[in-house]
Amino acid sequence: MAKDSTKTTIDADGLRYRSKAPGSPFAATSSFGAATMSCFLCGKHRPRAMLKSKKLLGKSQPVCAPSCKELEEQLNTKG
Repeated sequence: MAKDSTKTTIDADGLRYRSKAPGSPFAATSSFGAATMSCFLCGKHRPRAMLKSKKLLGKSQPVCAPSCKELEEQLNTKG
């Protein structure tokens, strides 16, 4: 299966993509607690309040609390 080839051109102002929104989805926040981090197990970005530290591979890593599956179910039922 071949991918559809997309042709992009560079505009005079140097931008290549027109449909992509500018900026980062992980905007800088003023408070440290409101920042997001990725879960070491599932890789999803969560607010720090939804993560806990767990010792994995000899180091403390941020993981979803209580677990990735339970947190995802809780978020799906709320929204």
